[in-house]
Amino acid sequence: MKILAIDTSNYPLGVAVTDGDRVIAEYMTNLKRNHSLRIMPAIETALKEAELEPSDLKKIVVAEGPGSYTGVRIGVTIAKTMAWTLGIPLVGVSSLEVLAMPGRYFAGTIAPIFDARRGQVYTGLYTFDNGQISAVEPDQLTMLEEWAAMLANRGDRTLFIGNDVALHKEKIEAIMGDKAVFASPAEMNPRPSELAFLGRNKQEAKVHSFVPNYIRLAEAEAKWLEARGGSHE
Repeated sequence: MKILAIDTSNYPLGVAVTDGDRVIAEYMTNLKRNHSLRIMPAIETALKEAELEPSDLKKIVVAEGPGSYTGVRIGVTIAKTMAWTLGIPLVGVSSLEVLAMPGRYFAGTIAPIFDARRGQVYTGLYTFDNGQISAVEPDQLTMLEEWAAMLANRGDRTLFIGNDVALHKEKIEAIMGDKAVFASPAEMNPRPSELAFLGRNKQEAKVHSFVPNYIRLAEAEAKWLEARGGSHE
């Protein structure tokens, strides 16, 4: 089965094409540049290098968030459009779950981190058993200090993964000491090929009703709702 995976949910932009157990094309950058201008050329390049046409694809897998509000929306919109146009299944996968995948050989828990400003992080807690990833704590928005304290109390060694870990490393070490382990620089970017494999056997979404998982409202929308007393009407 030929799968196209798309991830624009954070600074790293990733596209992969897989066929069965093979990665046949993969493109990834970690640049603070406009994903809306770069994602379609990246998809076109990956398909061209794989010698495939869009009509050859059998499934689209997209990183559904959390992450950058704009970035998540871009990837999901393109994935939905392609899935609908091609008449093929669409699958969404947690952006944090993708980021946790390099920790598959770590003997402990894995905490992927995306910075959410003001001392907050998007994170979750994962483990691997017989090569299968499982969520121990759900994806969430939380204060970094509270998260690190909770992990320290669990008693497990925890592997922190993600480019934004560097922003919080000193505080994590102060709270967790040697219970905190940090991934290598080469492991900090989410791999789009991992996204493809994660989505291969997940249940497909309904294209029209599929929405990103922002975890929290965009700041502008939150302020608008607050001004209206919390009503969506």
